[in-house]
Amino acid sequence: MKIRTERVALYAILVFFSAVMLVPFAWMVSSSLRSEADMFPYPPNPFSWHFWVPSPVRWENYVNAWNALPFTRFLRNTLVITTGRMAGELISCSLIAFGFARLRARGKDALFMVLLGTMMLPGQVTMIPVYILFSKIGWINTFKPFVVPAFFGAPFFVFMLRQFFLNIPMDLDEAARIDGASTFQIYTRIFMPLAKPPLAVIAIFLFMGSWREFLGPLMYLQETERFTLALGLLLFRSYGEYATRWDLIMASSIAMSLPPLILFFLTQKLIVRGVTLTGIKG
Repeated sequence: MKIRTERVALYAILVFFSAVMLVPFAWMVSSSLRSEADMFPYPPNPFSWHFWVPSPVRWENYVNAWNALPFTRFLRNTLVITTGRMAGELISCSLIAFGFARLRARGKDALFMVLLGTMMLPGQVTMIPVYILFSKIGWINTFKPFVVPAFFGAPFFVFMLRQFFLNIPMDLDEAARIDGASTFQIYTRIFMPLAKPPLAVIAIFLFMGSWREFLGPLMYLQETERFTLALGLLLFRSYGEYATRWDLIMASSIAMSLPPLILFFLTQKLIVRGVTLTGIKG
């Protein structure tokens, strides 16, 4: 009975805090279906049903928001950047992790510690030097600052894959070498097929991060035709003649949030499995 009571109390606490976390999202959904004149009801009464359910419901806000700006171009730009980053980091991180996990080299462990040490540097520390570097080589207002660095790996994903590769028995390597396989063939034919769960998790993380990224495009993209979805929402600040179009911003934000949410709910078991399989073996 005591255990049951504790479980009920735990679930009640989790439900309460989950509801608190969902309040901003619920308000965004409600606002996306309001007219511009009813965007901010006064006096506000969050305990009223009409505060959360607009009357009338304006589903056309989503269509108007999509047609107000060139969101088809923004979507294409976002997909180009996201696909390029996913391909680059999956290839580079798996290669680097394989080298750290299986190849023998003097100073390999020290170099790996240096790699992990770079994770301790906040992005704000390197933001200005990196921007100056990309500016000097003419990469501003292009997609290269997002795609090209991805082919040099990411420390956290290298660490994840290295932990997974360390759990693969050495007998597989030795058997493959006896059969005449080269190091690259061991990587492509043994390690990569076995690493599908962590690679899928990395791909999901990369998609979510690239899809919603705002600061990077704000820094490097200058022309409207190169904007991503996240940056395109900023244009609604000056869309209205006298004020910001909050109804269109909310509708666009909801539409932009749906792909990552759907992807997360469809793959949450895969995420847990992939992270678990990485292990904590040193």
